[in-house]
Amino acid sequence: MIYIINKSNKPDFNIALEEYCFKNLTKFDKIFILWINEPSIIVGKNQNTLAEINEKYIAENGIHVVRRISGGGAVYHDLNNLNYTIISNESKDSRNFDFKSFSEPVIHTLKDMGVEAEFSGRNDITIDGKKICGNAQAYLDGRVMHHGCLLFDVDLSVLSKALETSKDVVDSKGVKSVRSRVTNILPYLQKGITVNEFSDSILNHMKEKHPYMMEYTLSDEDLQNIEKNRAEKFGNWNWNFGSNPIAEIIRERRYPAGKTQLFINTKNGVIKDVLFYGTFFGVKSDLTEVQNLLKGVKYTPEEVNKALSTIDVTPYFAGFTIEELTDAIVG
Repeated sequence: MIYIINKSNKPDFNIALEEYCFKNLTKFDKIFILWINEPSIIVGKNQNTLAEINEKYIAENGIHVVRRISGGGAVYHDLNNLNYTIISNESKDSRNFDFKSFSEPVIHTLKDMGVEAEFSGRNDITIDGKKICGNAQAYLDGRVMHHGCLLFDVDLSVLSKALETSKDVVDSKGVKSVRSRVTNILPYLQKGITVNEFSDSILNHMKEKHPYMMEYTLSDEDLQNIEKNRAEKFGNWNWNFGSNPIAEIIRERRYPAGKTQLFINTKNGVIKDVLFYGTFFGVKSDLTEVQNLLKGVKYTPEEVNKALSTIDVTPYFAGFTIEELTDAIVG
């Protein structure tokens, strides 16, 4: 197992670094990285970026927007937010994304500091029922990349303004409820420390748990490849935003395994085009097969269900049933 000290605060570089380690440093069975971003919104692989952000606010305040390669929802980062990445060669069951075991280093470190945190829901770490960390994962050829963002001392007022809150997470008075559902770690600590000192504590915990873990220094070749990936992909508008989908039918639903947002065009009662967005996870991130499968299918629950039943949807939509996907599309 190796760890990488990453001092960059540039979100597009840091996301490119993750992907490079995930896809290229495969000779190492486990990799651990800690990193901190400048103010930025990191959107999930399957999300419609423009629907997740307050575009005017982030432009006025110089907030970066970068799309990651894992599923899940959009998160806000700033210089008091600590991110961690664990990459492993261990093959995981594609039907059961394992967020809990990868969250243990954070939970154990907080416990050593006198803070009782726990894993909650699908992929969160909470303190007193409030979210302090969201987690996401990506899979490739039996290799898993798990990453989480820890709210250490984040400016929650900016978080609530920068992220566009969906109707299904707005309270009964119509007020955005983001700040009431999340909290920072710092107020729960017995003594005040900086985010960098907190980062050191987590790294020390990992060293104690993995005494043979060694530091890996990125070579010039590594850095050149990461920078190339940053410039061509994660620093590129087409990757981070893409085209804003236009559709005659827009459907949003929320299920235990995640939120779906579909853009559908039909002609004479038959599906012409369909695009999937959402906070769901899947081992296969390219949804082209599913989208092409539905083209030419009658836009009825019976026909959509019949079409979906011809393939295994789990690698694309982990935790979803065919009935739920049918409901998301046409139910």
